[in-house]
Amino acid sequence: MEWNANGLLPLEWYKKMRRDSPVVQSNDGQVWDVYGYDDVKTVFTNHDIFSSSAFPDSEDPLEHSILRQDPPKHRQLRRLVTQAFTPRVIESLAPKIQSITTSLLDEAEKKGRMDAIADFASPLPIVVIAEMLGVSLDHREQFKAWSDALVGDSGEDFYQCQHEMSEYFSEIAEDRRRHPQDDLVTKLVEARIDNEHLTDLEIIGFCILLLVAGNETTTNLISSAMLGIDTLPDVRAQLLADRSLIPGALEEVFRYFSPVQVMFRRVKQDTVLGGQEMKVGQFVHIWMASANHDEKVFERPEEFNIHRNPNPHLGLGSGIHYCLGSQLARLESKIAIETLLARFPKYRRNRSAELARMDSMMMFALKELPIILT
Repeated sequence: MEWNANGLLPLEWYKKMRRDSPVVQSNDGQVWDVYGYDDVKTVFTNHDIFSSSAFPDSEDPLEHSILRQDPPKHRQLRRLVTQAFTPRVIESLAPKIQSITTSLLDEAEKKGRMDAIADFASPLPIVVIAEMLGVSLDHREQFKAWSDALVGDSGEDFYQCQHEMSEYFSEIAEDRRRHPQDDLVTKLVEARIDNEHLTDLEIIGFCILLLVAGNETTTNLISSAMLGIDTLPDVRAQLLADRSLIPGALEEVFRYFSPVQVMFRRVKQDTVLGGQEMKVGQFVHIWMASANHDEKVFERPEEFNIHRNPNPHLGLGSGIHYCLGSQLARLESKIAIETLLARFPKYRRNRSAELARMDSMMMFALKELPIILT
């Protein structure tokens, strides 16, 4: 079924750019925007030409995280945490995820309503990743505020929250050196690469990335799925009749909404893409959200189709930087939507509240999503 997502997604703009300017340079000549599926995938997967590192000499923790590293450092860092995200480990988290989901919906049921973001889609993944890291849930609201600042459009907030998170995780890392625990921070503190410990910046960058990436994508996946189900009666009816369709529906949410809308790369070698000459040092915006609606790859891309197969969306990236927590995000979202539909099959959005996106070029994130449960 075709749907404009309540006007929240610039689908017509993406379509125009794919048609008229699939690879286009910004006015200042320093940034390229890439909109077509094949070109986006090329930038994602060719790390010899397109670097994930924006400012290699920066002292910002995120610049030292796995997100901003190229091989061989990327491969070494990814290997450190891969064991925490194996299919077996993720599946073992299912009872815990179910328990958190049930508890959150119990609280909402008492009121008969909830903000799907603040009361459900946000706390669920934050609690899970915080427990994996081994950090206190007393700061749950602060974690969300930091996450929003990191993916928002304010440069000042971006750097301020990195400073605050650096102080927070520095103290935790130092505590784990003295008092090791069975958690991810301890594993990072004790880890060695080529017989050397990770630097403080690498540890802090890892923690910041895991906390933010561990909740932002899943929060937006769950809330977007709830919006889609509420808006499209046929989708709701199909999912209520056959819960096995939920995983496929979530893949279509990844494609249609693209929780992460855009990523960037830095040009390491002069190259040509889409007939355009790119120079060393220039930046590239890779618009996954546009690529996921490319008519050359997806039949009737403006249609929200939970039966789409194959569905080679780029909602989780591609290549060596494919989302490390993809299976965790899928499991959390699956349990969340299954449980929501089982308990509140007729939930509905409070349409007296206007839908609005968070101020973020990077993410598709709603500011709030008021829901009436009964």
